[in-house]
Amino acid sequence: MTKSKKIIVDQEYKLREQLAIAEQKLILYETFLNSLDIGIQVIDKHETAILYNAMMTQLEDENANNILGKAENSTTQLYVNNDLLGALEITKDIPFIRMLAKKIIDLQQNLSAQKNPLNVTQPFSTRYTFSDIIGNSDALKTVKIQANRAARTSSNILLYGETGTGKELFAQSIHNASLCKQGPFVAINCAALPEHLLEGLLFGTVKGGFTDALDRPGFFEQAQDGTLLLDEINSMNINLQAKLLRVLQEHSFRRVGATNETAINVRIISTIDVNPFDAIAQKQLRKDLYYCLDTVALHIPPLREHKEDIPIYIDRFIEKYNSSMGLDIKRVSAAVLDAFQQYSWPGNIRELQHAIEGAMNLVASEQEIQMHHLSSLFQSNLLAMSKSTQTANMSCTEPAKLIELRDTMEKELICAAFNKSNGNVTRTAKSLGLTRQLLQYKLKKYNLK
Repeated sequence: MTKSKKIIVDQEYKLREQLAIAEQKLILYETFLNSLDIGIQVIDKHETAILYNAMMTQLEDENANNILGKAENSTTQLYVNNDLLGALEITKDIPFIRMLAKKIIDLQQNLSAQKNPLNVTQPFSTRYTFSDIIGNSDALKTVKIQANRAARTSSNILLYGETGTGKELFAQSIHNASLCKQGPFVAINCAALPEHLLEGLLFGTVKGGFTDALDRPGFFEQAQDGTLLLDEINSMNINLQAKLLRVLQEHSFRRVGATNETAINVRIISTIDVNPFDAIAQKQLRKDLYYCLDTVALHIPPLREHKEDIPIYIDRFIEKYNSSMGLDIKRVSAAVLDAFQQYSWPGNIRELQHAIEGAMNLVASEQEIQMHHLSSLFQSNLLAMSKSTQTANMSCTEPAKLIELRDTMEKELICAAFNKSNGNVTRTAKSLGLTRQLLQYKLKKYNLK
């Protein structure tokens, strides 16, 4: 054997040896992939499936032979040195989430299928209109006027404000004052569901989706010609936010697992419980999505910024729970009202409502809510806040002097207005821009009546 032939034989032997090792590795890889409890699918850059393991077959209810070599959709792309090589899809079977997803989508589908005798789809439940938004403060009046004006158009609206300020109340009111009020109002809490479940709920599914569904409409389809409320939008996964942005820009979407686009005519109202720019800085909200959502941005003020509305809310909540509890509460005591005026209300109007409800549960035959009726936790929060305020005042005597001066001036103004109106509480309250209940409290505080 010549030297050159020997080299060729040696090279061929090495190639066969490397091929055998590669085949063994391939068998090991395939065995490993098929033994995993997660579904894995890989497609090449031409969107052709080249790998489809056993668990994915089980999850998608498809035979691998029906998938391999056929075009499939995927949005998770794989790059090497900036070159697109393909895409990877990983799916995990979580029985509880699968069951929950199916139940939720079935429920939404049943709701959207309810029809009236005229064969017109009934809108989802909305309870609130602008007449339900009460308060006389300038802060609340301003945002209410802005929201009412914005309701006339179909532009996207972003409502931002702390938890408990009434963002959904505003959202429903906007819908009920809009041109699409006859259409559905669909709300989804983006913080309540995991990403892969939320995507199916938003866009719907076709055969092979993770919910075992065949063809199920998502919230976008169910909100057609109406309003879709995306609550706590900053809790939505960043990757899903990118898909949402595309839908808002293109006015169309694709169901999970589908190839065709569906046009939509839906008004989007989204809410966020933090400053939007803080959410962007903390990578909770995409900047481009924010600019798409905030065509109209409305700030719902926290209760601490319009405490003059507290007496109005107290009266409303007492009336509400009197009816449901069969009570006859007339008012809160001066001490309770004073405590409520001093409290910072981190939970805002919702916290005030719960405080009133909790107190009315502990009332016996009294007609006045007193301090001992308030929950022990609420009283603890009041005490902690009071101690904090006292500590701050001890470090500087000037604030105490300012408070004393303010009270003196307030007493003189109220006394003058009260005398000018000949002791008429209604006229005095109107001239001072106060509610009757708040004026009554201040008259007792300064011993003017």
